[in-house]
Amino acid sequence: MSMEIIKIREHEELAARAAEWFYQKWGVPMEAYLGSMKECIEGKECVPQWYLAMEGDTIAGGLGVIENDFHDRKDLMPNVCAVYVEEDYRCRGIAGKLLGFVCDDMAAYGMETLYLITDHTSFYERYGWEFLCMVQGDDEPAKTRMYIHRQK
Repeated sequence: MSMEIIKIREHEELAARAAEWFYQKWGVPMEAYLGSMKECIEGKECVPQWYLAMEGDTIAGGLGVIENDFHDRKDLMPNVCAVYVEEDYRCRGIAGKLLGFVCDDMAAYGMETLYLITDHTSFYERYGWEFLCMVQGDDEPAKTRMYIHRQK
């Protein structure tokens, strides 16, 4: 079976399932995901956006683009968030495909610079992201790494 990356804005029927999936991965209330996906589907703004990597009917991975991913640098936006690939699907390049897809899709909206926060070191660099600075996460004791991606 082949992997397909889909845009929630084009697959409204998957929004509730996607919201539940992201909730299970990150613990952010499902209602928050549903509200953000509803905004995405209504399409009044280019942010937020949500994406899934699907193998048949199975969600293999996903990510979103939101204004701010719960940190103190409100000027660094939009943020790629909730990047996750199921363990059984890791090491197949799915995260890289999702990241490339979202960068291209957002560039089509005129958003050529994206940000993300992560605890990972060296993972995102292989996909063209660069370490930018440390930011303070909301209710987090330590600072978190902020990365930037500029579409070429």
